[in-house]
Amino acid sequence: MVNPLSGPDHEVARWFHAHLTQTFVGVLRTFTELGSGEWIGLILFAVMLFFVWKRLWLSLVTLVVAVPGGMLLNEWVKLLVHRQRPFVDGPFADWSGYSFASGHTIGATLLYGQLLLFILPCLKARHWRLLSILSAISLVSLVGFSRIALGAHFLTDVLAAVFFGIIWLALCVVLSRPIRRGSLRSPAAVIFPEDIESVLVPVERVAQRDSNF
Repeated sequence: MVNPLSGPDHEVARWFHAHLTQTFVGVLRTFTELGSGEWIGLILFAVMLFFVWKRLWLSLVTLVVAVPGGMLLNEWVKLLVHRQRPFVDGPFADWSGYSFASGHTIGATLLYGQLLLFILPCLKARHWRLLSILSAISLVSLVGFSRIALGAHFLTDVLAAVFFGIIWLALCVVLSRPIRRGSLRSPAAVIFPEDIESVLVPVERVAQRDSNF
């Protein structure tokens, strides 16, 4: 399959590779950790414990399917496409594995995107909702930029990862609707994501108090 963006892909990769410095790399590695498997695993573990504590079983299943499930599918795509990384060695690069699509970027898209979907219905104040959306977009953008600048991925690897992540999250939302509706009809079932609102009521009160000043 011919990549129509092959030219820009290589030009962007070469430009960053030529301008990397030790200080720049240190900053980029900090950004890239926001999408690392270790960091995502830590956040997932904490959120899963919270859902188990609150008995939000449907939310727990949704989280597991959306984030680890999507990341596993991306690994399958890597093996299928079999694309080599821009730079596999050098003073600031030592990458292994395949390039398309970016695992760090799709991990960040899935994690921060799913957390955003959990939080948004619980936030009534417009400025809190806007801040949450901008925060999620910023985190994903920083991870994607760092992967390109470090020479770990091409531009299209990152763009594809964001696209795949959004599509997977949208698919999870659509497929969870029938289960959610069944939960609403069952008094013993856990409701998603409305139950989380009761946990975040203090956040709403703070937002209302702030708006009065």
